[in-house]
Amino acid sequence: MMMTNLPGRPAANGSRQRLMRLMLAALLLPAGPLLAQAGPTRDTGDTVATPKKKDAADTESTDQTKIPSLLSTKGDKQVPGSPTFRADITTVNVDVGVLDNHGRFIPGIPWGNFRIMEDGVPQKITHAAIGEVPITICLVIEFSARYQRYWSSGWMQTLQAVYGFLQTLKPEDQVAVIAFDLRTTILSDFSTNRQDAQEALSRLRTPGFSESNMFDALTEIADRMSSIEGRKAIFYIGSGMDTLSGITLDECRRKLQTAGVPVYSLGTLQAQRSYMGGGGRMGSRGRMGATPGIDFLQAENELKTFAKETGGQAWFPSFLGEYPGIFQALNQALRNTYMLSYSPTNMARDGKFRKIKVDLVSPSGESLRVTDEKGKPMKYAVIAKTGYTAPREVE
Repeated sequence: MMMTNLPGRPAANGSRQRLMRLMLAALLLPAGPLLAQAGPTRDTGDTVATPKKKDAADTESTDQTKIPSLLSTKGDKQVPGSPTFRADITTVNVDVGVLDNHGRFIPGIPWGNFRIMEDGVPQKITHAAIGEVPITICLVIEFSARYQRYWSSGWMQTLQAVYGFLQTLKPEDQVAVIAFDLRTTILSDFSTNRQDAQEALSRLRTPGFSESNMFDALTEIADRMSSIEGRKAIFYIGSGMDTLSGITLDECRRKLQTAGVPVYSLGTLQAQRSYMGGGGRMGSRGRMGATPGIDFLQAENELKTFAKETGGQAWFPSFLGEYPGIFQALNQALRNTYMLSYSPTNMARDGKFRKIKVDLVSPSGESLRVTDEKGKPMKYAVIAKTGYTAPREVE
């Protein structure tokens, strides 16, 4: 039997195919957004945490609680509460420490027994204070690739000294952390918040440069701290080596004496020095050997000179077990200090250096006799800065 509709079958098949395509598209249409949601998202380039825009209330609150930097330079805006000076008045402040032969502070000395000589001329003390006062101290840390390479003994000694000293501070003490190699970097400003100092110390991992510009760092910080009131000091932790400063040792000494900030030092790498017999030298690449370089003896003498001329102290421990005793002595020296002031008889504004000598005398003018608990005489040492530079006339 002959089929009469064969010519129409291709058209019917085409219709069926088109119908199936439309049905398949209708089934897949709802799944499109689902597949798009389940797929990976593209990175838009934004950070994970986008800072929220501060409103007016937050801005006002931040401005009210902001504390100006105590490390600002003289050309910056003056910190509230910093001392001001009149052109017709000059006052010299001298912090004096009296220590026994064991390095302990001797309290209870009447201020009438202190005698201050300026260029050999006795001066009248106009103000005296004593007691345990909060301290403002700046940790100046040597952190160079030459002496504090990562996981080296110098690196470990430096970190243990810094962390150990921070634990001895009291809540009201203010501390700033500064590190230096070729450059001086302020890691944290003066604050009573110990978290700031801890965060600053977490950055002391890999030194950036091999140089150690100690003279530049000390003079820069002392100049910045010269206008801070109260009991203040620099605590230097490092080898005492200077490799590439822009000033000489004599210039550094003069600037430190002019700033009037006591410099206390803890010399590191003393175990290496003892291992080498005490006369080791640090070569040009920072390795121990007989090659020319700055030796430990010169570095020790420099730190002792800074301490003597600014009224500070210097320690050179060979073992880490000596650190707690050093920190205790430093706290006693800083908190228990006789703070004396006088108006100099020589009011000439000539910019010259004036020598200062502080000693203890009896009412008759003789050297004061100090006794211990058993009434036996004991030796003592008077620690004070050795002088200052007189101001010049303002042109």
